[in-house]
Amino acid sequence: MPDGPAFARQKAARASAGRDLSVSVADEHGRRLAVPGLAAWLRRVAPARAKGMVSIALVSDARVRALNRTYRRKNHATDVLSFPAEKGPYPFFANGVPKKGYGPFSAGTFLGDIVIARGVARRQAREAGHSEAVELRILALHGLLHLLGYDHERDNGRMSRLERRLRRRGGLHEGVIERARR
Repeated sequence: MPDGPAFARQKAARASAGRDLSVSVADEHGRRLAVPGLAAWLRRVAPARAKGMVSIALVSDARVRALNRTYRRKNHATDVLSFPAEKGPYPFFANGVPKKGYGPFSAGTFLGDIVIARGVARRQAREAGHSEAVELRILALHGLLHLLGYDHERDNGRMSRLERRLRRRGGLHEGVIERARR
């Protein structure tokens, strides 16, 4: 059995991970959604530095396409978009109310919005041979890491390594980055 200070620090970090993270899930009209286990799972696997509030909006592919076109100049529906609070103004979905700016949360407590295209998620789940619930977890984790400042296109594998470790902690086998490489 492992022991010593390093093991104790790791155990404490795992125990506290997600304790200071609040996750809300809504649709594109602001109605709260019951997505069994998604918020609790994300709080459990989140890195310890994920402190604050995150909103997850499950929206239509058309809505994600419009957001992707506006903010990334890419005219297609992607699976997940992240809008960090400190880089706004972006469309704001906390409590489900789309608006410009940061909303009622300060940048210190509101990490940002994760927007997931429900249709894309369903198709990807089918193609990967797992449930939509699993796909939503994969996408929510990926989006959260982007909110925390990770960027797999520029960080020499740092986000990929962290995402892989957190996915394993959460019982997931594959993620967005691995799929994109195939």
